[in-house]
Amino acid sequence: MSHLHHTSKACSSCSACACAHGGQSGASGGEWKKLAASAVLFAAALLVPGGLWLKLPLYVLSYLLSGAEVLIKSARNIRAGEVFDENFLMALATFGAWAIGEYPEATAVMLFYQTGELLQEYAAGKSRRSIVKLMDLRPEFARVVRQGKEAEENPRTVSVGEITRVRPGERVPLDGVIVGGEGHLDASALTGETRPLTATNGQTVLAGCISIDGTLDIRTQKTYENSAVAKILELAENAANKKSKAEKFITRFARVYTPAVVLVAVLVAAVPPLVWADASFKTWFYRALIFLVISCPCALVLSVPLGFFGGIGGAAKNGILIKGGSYLERLAHIYTLAFDKTGTLTQGVFEVTSVVPAAGVSPEEVLRLAALAEQHSNHPIAKAVLKNARENILVPVKEISLTERAGEGVEALCEKTAILAGNKRLMERFNIAGLQPGTGTCVYVAANGVYKGRIEVGDKPKPGAKDAVLELKKWVKQLVILSGDAPEAVQQTAQELGISHAYGGLLPGGKVEKLESFIKSAPAGAVIAFAGDGINDAPVLARADLAIAMGALGSDAAIEAADVVLMTDELKKIAVGIRISRKTLLVVKQNIVFALTVKAAVLVLGVMGLANMWAAVFADVGVSLLAVCNSLRPLYFKE
Repeated sequence: MSHLHHTSKACSSCSACACAHGGQSGASGGEWKKLAASAVLFAAALLVPGGLWLKLPLYVLSYLLSGAEVLIKSARNIRAGEVFDENFLMALATFGAWAIGEYPEATAVMLFYQTGELLQEYAAGKSRRSIVKLMDLRPEFARVVRQGKEAEENPRTVSVGEITRVRPGERVPLDGVIVGGEGHLDASALTGETRPLTATNGQTVLAGCISIDGTLDIRTQKTYENSAVAKILELAENAANKKSKAEKFITRFARVYTPAVVLVAVLVAAVPPLVWADASFKTWFYRALIFLVISCPCALVLSVPLGFFGGIGGAAKNGILIKGGSYLERLAHIYTLAFDKTGTLTQGVFEVTSVVPAAGVSPEEVLRLAALAEQHSNHPIAKAVLKNARENILVPVKEISLTERAGEGVEALCEKTAILAGNKRLMERFNIAGLQPGTGTCVYVAANGVYKGRIEVGDKPKPGAKDAVLELKKWVKQLVILSGDAPEAVQQTAQELGISHAYGGLLPGGKVEKLESFIKSAPAGAVIAFAGDGINDAPVLARADLAIAMGALGSDAAIEAADVVLMTDELKKIAVGIRISRKTLLVVKQNIVFALTVKAAVLVLGVMGLANMWAAVFADVGVSLLAVCNSLRPLYFKE
């Protein structure tokens, strides 16, 4: 899963950050044992009767056991030119305490600081382990069947076309098609959908699904590197590279903040004794040390990226893949959301509702000509025409020459007959006269330059689409449909779903132009998003501020083109994603405000002499720990 990259030099050696950034997800037993030994020595130094000659060695041993790692890291970072990190601040503060004879506090600060760091490491590691487990879709092995014998192999070594066998409880290792067996599949890890999927012969299945109750033989269609699971994991692993504005702000802030507080601490120690005659250097030097301990920026540097990390993990848990913190942030600020119609708002399962021939032409002739032209097309409308034709007439398979015209239809040449099947734009291109307008989506048919009739095709909104639109209206200022379908059909769908702005008859370039008009008229900072299937809408997806691919699991083009991938075709997932993103931003803001407020308050109290080293440790470690725990909340979001 994602390796959170260091957000600044200021936290480059923080143990908790190291964990969250891909290091060990949890403190080792040896580290806890060292801390326990340090605590015992510290307690002994406090309780043992005797003079300083007896107590001091115990303080020194306790300090070295708990703080040696901090001192070593600080020295290494200084040599590397990374001076102002929290290890340097802690080393400087505790050395100062030793210098003025505050041996118990110097030891206590290092002991409790390291305890807090290990607790932070545990909390951050728990977050990372939860997300890794969530996205752990990698199949452990592939059971390959060769010459009737089974052999367990690494999925990366299996070739396209080989047969893999999946027993109940096992994970499908590679994308493929079922050639034997039947049962049910658990696809929840991929889609967030808890209902089992029926698995039957001829059905396509994706790697990562788990067979619930059947043994399935699957002929592989993709290598592991090209499978849906590999692409999803690659997407998730690169998510941290796309930093949000908040993460970039913290990076810049920490680079300025840490050197600034060191300078202020020097002024706190030096200026008052020079200005006021009765000011004690020891008193103000001690206050400056407290100032240094409080000023460690770990709470900010760790909790902000971890908050986005939790949000991305929580979204994935709900079947929504977000490619990075910057896209999660945009998802929370959508102003205009434009939809493709077919397959996004509607079921994409077309049915022929009527065949209206021209005068002197039979309905069967219109269907036959359309079926000849469309017989090699995968477009949903073409499939509907072919299905109806084959149910009603014999459609002979003949050699044809095809030219597909994007957004218009098909031009075919079959046995010296030039056939046109498509929308009104195609007919206008070839100057076909006599068109009779219809309702909804129409496929007009012409042969040898003569209009033959039209086929009317209908498509219904998806179940739950109307409720999803109502929910989206709570979060988004403006909903729009941009479609290549007939304007009449687009307006009809818009009316059914309650969307006020709808534009039909748009070519891919027309969709881009219309989207750009929304971008120009939107207020500053507003996000214009487009939701489509990620294949036919590549240009408009690329132009949108935020590209959302609907039901794109298994579609390579969609995963590549989109910033947000909805692993099912449920429209409600967009609203779920918006709620998760807004909750994540709220958590991040809470962490920033909480950390800065507490640190500012204790800094002021420290300078005034009203806070000691114990308060300083809480302001650093305690605040960091609370912020990390708060960052876990988006991970457990439920729709």
